Amino acid sequence: MPYHLLGFRFAPRIRDLADKRLYIHGNAKAYPTLASLIGGTVNLKHIRAHWDDILRLAVSIKRGTVSASLMLRKLGSYPRQNGLAVALRELGRIERTLFALDWMQNVELRRRVQIGLNKGEAKNALACAVFLNRLGEIRDRRFDNQRYRANGLNLVVAAILLWNTVYLERTIQALREAGKNVDESLLPHLSPLGWEHINLTGDYIWRQNRDVEQGKFRSLRSLTEA
Repeated sequence: MPYHLLGFRFAPRIRDLADKRLYIHGNAKAYPTLASLIGGTVNLKHIRAHWDDILRLAVSIKRGTVSASLMLRKLGSYPRQNGLAVALRELGRIERTLFALDWMQNVELRRRVQIGLNKGEAKNALACAVFLNRLGEIRDRRFDNQRYRANGLNLVVAAILLWNTVYLERTIQALREAGKNVDESLLPHLSPLGWEHINLTGDYIWRQNRDVEQGKFRSLRSLTEA
């Protein structure tokens, strides 16, 4: 998909990057250093021919008129390869090539992508821990029930993230007020994705808490214990 047209940057962690090939415009002989990595040339004619269709598709996805997954299914359902699908493939090759070249040169980019990947894996691990009652499986047959259970899972995960965020902030503030040395450079690396301190039973009952409504919190552990 045309990520840059949607306002995003294509920046995944590609496991088999060494096996991927770069696609260029022009003669491969102009890039002797990259000769072993070049897999072909980009077909700009297809992109130009379907550029208006690509823009319409990008706008439709951005406005929510159609989902990217639905469009991919439609494009893949044609008996012969659709011209728009070919143009998107060629555009994707350009984006992936630019990203691969940047990845090879930019250490900071590799670090940021790895951090993002770690956060995603940590969130998935939290969701699996919350969903232990059914061993991580949605066994409902009806789509409405599946969606209901998935929404419930997201709600519990969001509640844990909110709880952790609030109490991390209160803990840091308490350390500052107590005159403790807080290394500000470490704060961006704190994550609210931990759950070791939470009793996950698999059954979650929502009770109204008047203390929370009145802005009251649980007391923090003594700073001498921390």
